Amino acid sequence: MKYVATVRDLSVTYDGRVKALDDVSLKIPIGQIAGLIGPSGSGKTTLIKSIVGQLKLPANKVAVLGLSAGAGQLRERVAYMSQELAVYDDLTVRQNLIYFARIIGLSRLEVKTRVEEILHKVDLSDQKNQLVTDLSGGQKQRVSLAVALLGQPELLVLDEPTVGLDPLLIENLWKLFREITGKGATLIVSSHSMTEAARCDDLVLMHEGKIIAIGSPSELEEKTKSRNIEQAFLKLVRQTNKKEPK
Repeated sequence: MKYVATVRDLSVTYDGRVKALDDVSLKIPIGQIAGLIGPSGSGKTTLIKSIVGQLKLPANKVAVLGLSAGAGQLRERVAYMSQELAVYDDLTVRQNLIYFARIIGLSRLEVKTRVEEILHKVDLSDQKNQLVTDLSGGQKQRVSLAVALLGQPELLVLDEPTVGLDPLLIENLWKLFREITGKGATLIVSSHSMTEAARCDDLVLMHEGKIIAIGSPSELEEKTKSRNIEQAFLKLVRQTNKKEPK
């Protein structure tokens, strides 16, 4: 099996005190949707930032598409949507997409076609001429998602992409995610929602900076004899706490 990302024995400490990741290792297969699942503070965002190259890490700890995380050659091959707004408030939705489309090297003809296509897919066609500053929080989030979708990345990393969105839009976005992986790309989606977890191919369950389990939703449910992934997660957390020294 080929892997899009490999993490080896990675620990990350902030300010010399807060251990955000504690000896984390994992491999993410190509062509699937991998879910990083856990509550706030579990280490999901730190792991994502490590994979997309936003943190300075020791050599050989994180590899992406066969290269060290953050390597310049990955800029057009990896797209990242962060929790923070990563677009310009003083531009319209369409102006933002055109700007970022040109940054990634699309031609003028490609820009026009691709921008309209993505606006439709994230349900922002009616808001395309509005300034981002005038949008709701959920709409702003979709603008950031639209920017991440502009190119054709081999790896798309989304940090809490559906928080605050209505169920119908979430359903449509997951259809889009499946369409993307159907063309051979890989998605890493972080979430604290167990409903979102059930939609993923593989799950990386995280708690207090550690990976407590890896597997498909059905595998984890079977392993813990649980009716759903939320129950499985809670059982795994309890098992982990019992094993840790007091």
